[in-house]
Amino acid sequence: MASRLVPLLGVVATAFVLLSISARPVQPAVSGPAVYVGGYVGALSQYKVRQGESLIEIARRFDLGYNEIRDANQGVDPVLPKPGAVITIPSAWIPPPVPELPCIVVNLAELRLFYFPADGAPRIESFPIGIGDEGADTPLGYFHVVEKIVDPYWHVPKSIRRQRPQLPAVVAPGARNPLGRHALRLSRQDILIHGTNRPYGIGRRSSHGCLRLYSADMAALFGKVRKGIRVSIINQPVKLGVKEGRVFIEVHRQGEDAAGVGEILHMMAEANLLQQVDMGKLVRAYYENKGYPVEVTWSVRK
Repeated sequence: MASRLVPLLGVVATAFVLLSISARPVQPAVSGPAVYVGGYVGALSQYKVRQGESLIEIARRFDLGYNEIRDANQGVDPVLPKPGAVITIPSAWIPPPVPELPCIVVNLAELRLFYFPADGAPRIESFPIGIGDEGADTPLGYFHVVEKIVDPYWHVPKSIRRQRPQLPAVVAPGARNPLGRHALRLSRQDILIHGTNRPYGIGRRSSHGCLRLYSADMAALFGKVRKGIRVSIINQPVKLGVKEGRVFIEVHRQGEDAAGVGEILHMMAEANLLQQVDMGKLVRAYYENKGYPVEVTWSVRK
């Protein structure tokens, strides 16, 4: 599966205006929403469902995660969508803030990894991911890639062997190895970015803390990343973008400590965007949380 490539709009290092507002104490890698000057990258499209297809299969074909295609098409049965139904392919994103170039930024809230190449490179690359399940959460923080591994051996954690005692202590490379053919070890030794032999876990909380990619995506990322690159793992469910006076918001499903509409308005006020925003559009985008950029610009009604 080809990786999802999207144009790099402007110089990424200066494309973000970071907001200092935060309504509650957060962990270091939970950054406040940033304004991406460029609106968003990628594009939305439409697709007509064929007989026998599921949204899960369609997601994989378009290099999307299950969560993305589900949230963009609420009300559509993900397993048995109606043949002929027209669905949204949400291949558009507001990039998260960038600490340095080159770097990898993982946003757990949207289950997506962004690779930002060195300054002057023409493209951002973005890939859907699987993340840690509840109780085995992927850690937030700032890390570095310390090792690149081809055909990794899986040293089964003791916690997994307690649940599945039939597993050996070490699983050799091959079809039964859940790490796939390529892996990047982070400076926190128990966390890997790796491929998978279970592609339908992409776009879900499906791992024991590691970050999983479709195998083709992992091979593409592996070929571009060098040892030492910075990896920021953040949790940012609300992202903002502006372009030529137009304001966009991207909202993802949130937990119990979700930011409210009032907090988002406060953030927009800090970025001097509030006068440009249509409140009705903003509230609708917030509650629909479709997971892709939605324009909320105020338009003069004739």
